[in-house]
Amino acid sequence: MSEFIELLRVNKDELERQYGAQISNDIRNAISAMLRCKTEQQGRSQWFCAHCHHDDRLPLSCGHRHCPQCQHRTTSDWLLRQKQKLLPTHYFMTTFTLPYQLRILARKQPKALYQLMFSVASGVLKSFAQRQQKGALGFTAVLHTHSRQRNLHPHLHIIIAGGRYDSSKQVWHKSNKQYLFNAFALAKIWRARLLAAINQHPLLWLPQNIPKQWVVDCRCVGYGEPALEYLSRYLYRGVLPDNDIINIEENSVTFRYLDSSTNTKKTRTLPTLEFLMLILQHVLPTGLQRVRDYGFLRGQAKALRVRIQLLLLNVFYQTPQATVTIKTKAIRTCPCCQHDMACVGISRPR
Repeated sequence: MSEFIELLRVNKDELERQYGAQISNDIRNAISAMLRCKTEQQGRSQWFCAHCHHDDRLPLSCGHRHCPQCQHRTTSDWLLRQKQKLLPTHYFMTTFTLPYQLRILARKQPKALYQLMFSVASGVLKSFAQRQQKGALGFTAVLHTHSRQRNLHPHLHIIIAGGRYDSSKQVWHKSNKQYLFNAFALAKIWRARLLAAINQHPLLWLPQNIPKQWVVDCRCVGYGEPALEYLSRYLYRGVLPDNDIINIEENSVTFRYLDSSTNTKKTRTLPTLEFLMLILQHVLPTGLQRVRDYGFLRGQAKALRVRIQLLLLNVFYQTPQATVTIKTKAIRTCPCCQHDMACVGISRPR
């Protein structure tokens, strides 16, 4: 059992009494799913081994994207799918950060704000690419909502292939390995467009004292795979892994985190209820897609992406790379004979 879920189970009623006004329906649904995860309330799956006739019954996972016990397989499958899309070129990671003064909107209207962040950031990148008239970009955007200390800190990590494809001429334009776009220019346009979009949105408003200088980071990350693995660690699992919770006392919880300024491990201790709300505030609204592909990396552009891959392979390599096979069917190894077991049924409580 996850230590975080066990803390939820013990403190659920007190958490509701103290923070009930701050707990949204999405957070309540997440709590309910996590408390049912791998229990009799969730149901069981039945497995059978055709080789030795061993059968087994296992409690079902809840499958919630914020549950620390679930989604490991989903993370692995996403990483494999993204690796299939990798091109033999260098990649950049661009990070669009929301300033502190606008984080109140993330608490009050998270779905509306996060949708705007995706649309504005992708529009900014497309505009910069159009100015250079070398073709379209391909990139993947991932929403993160927390800092290393697990405070609310919404930002977008965007992995961008280092090159453009001109579909009219069917030509690949290779970009500079160390430079994609000017980060200061990106930040200026990001600020102007996002503020304008917020001002026009019926559910959002502009707080006071908005800073004039915003932060956008743009750097080369090599050939893409390390950046994908970094992002995959935060996609489909809880905000804080159980192994980072190092001490639980009667009224407090201590967890460790990596301090980015010193690159050393530090600890943070909070009262139990405050710790639970610190993590639960990152539950995303239902229906919000936190990973989005654009350009020739989007799902509907598979034929175009294959054409680009073949074009680049003919330039850089003599033989094409092997295709990664993704297993989508649930399998389990038999504990008796080590053969694959088959899922033959699912039982759920009335």
